[in-house]
Amino acid sequence: MKALVKKSSRITYGDKNLRPVLVQCGWAASRTKNTYLRSKYDSLVVRRGKKRALIAIGHKILIAAYFILKDKTAYKELGGEFLINRKKDKKVTQLIKQLKDLGVDLNYEHAS
Repeated sequence: MKALVKKSSRITYGDKNLRPVLVQCGWAASRTKNTYLRSKYDSLVVRRGKKRALIAIGHKILIAAYFILKDKTAYKELGGEFLINRKKDKKVTQLIKQLKDLGVDLNYEHAS
């Protein structure tokens, strides 16, 4: 079992001109339909609130822009269902592991 680690929720000061731009980008991303950033915003806003979720989405955009420029690749949109599918796959894997630990032998096929 992992130990709970309390991370700082404060943002660093950084570039004073870049922060408002990232917040505006976060607002724009939170209003798009069926995108990864929208679904990430929706999952964060419940736990952290609107303003902190916007900062987090702006940070995700900044990281994506960095790697797009660094690797010279195109942006790959993961889609709105990405987080749901990832959570479902993790849950299935976790439950299969628990069944194997209990001694249950099963043949599992993933239904698409």
